[in-house]
Amino acid sequence: MVRLSNNLLGLLNIITLLLSIPIIGGGIWLSRQANTDCERFLDRPVIALGVFILAISIAGIVGSCCRVTWLLWLYLLVMFVLIIVLFCFTIFAFVVTNKGAGQAISGRGYKEYRLGDYSTWLQRRVNSNWGNIRSCLAQSKICQSLLDSASTPLDQFYKEHLSALQSGCCKPADDCGFQYVSPTNWTQTASSTDPDCSSWSNDPNLLCYGCNSCKAGLLDNIKSDWKKVAVVNIIFLVFLIIVYSVGCCAFRNNREDNAWKRRYP
Repeated sequence: MVRLSNNLLGLLNIITLLLSIPIIGGGIWLSRQANTDCERFLDRPVIALGVFILAISIAGIVGSCCRVTWLLWLYLLVMFVLIIVLFCFTIFAFVVTNKGAGQAISGRGYKEYRLGDYSTWLQRRVNSNWGNIRSCLAQSKICQSLLDSASTPLDQFYKEHLSALQSGCCKPADDCGFQYVSPTNWTQTASSTDPDCSSWSNDPNLLCYGCNSCKAGLLDNIKSDWKKVAVVNIIFLVFLIIVYSVGCCAFRNNREDNAWKRRYP
């Protein structure tokens, strides 16, 4: 008679196997729908994750239900490594996203973002890949809504609730003291030591995509996304630990059954 832990492990792995199918499908869909490098870089990791979950689920099902002890041992080994990696990544995600936040400005509906406020590790990663990221942001048209609202009066613009990327990439910093013409058109009135002020351009293809504030806006988005991922990781980690515990029971059952068959063939 198949023991409860083997049945339960098989059931849990059937669930994860079914979950892997939409993940793989989503990755394939992303690869076909992508029009820019921004979207395209996600498809391969998503497909790889789906295939990995599919493979490990099949190993768990076969190992538990068909009593293949060596395959179940391999399954548990991979699960153990996955739990350790996921635990370390979750801790790391909380550490690198602990620093940095937008600075509220009196009388403004948006916040200002400073690159130096964020994790040094994240800064290095963004700086080393900024050429591709900058092109990606320009193609994504994050500033299009501001370009389309050229007739917006200054007092109304100051009340706008801009996203971190829009605030950092689509307008100059308030410290520059530029004269407002439209949300994406500003007249330089004085020189400033802030390199972002000299990087600003009224050209809609340039704007402040070369500014540190734009990098900071991106990091604020990354920080927010990573914190959400870290919370999901904690939930997934608890699920993996439960599955691993059930797997250990199933592995013990397999060994006991194999030992019994050797003694009483």
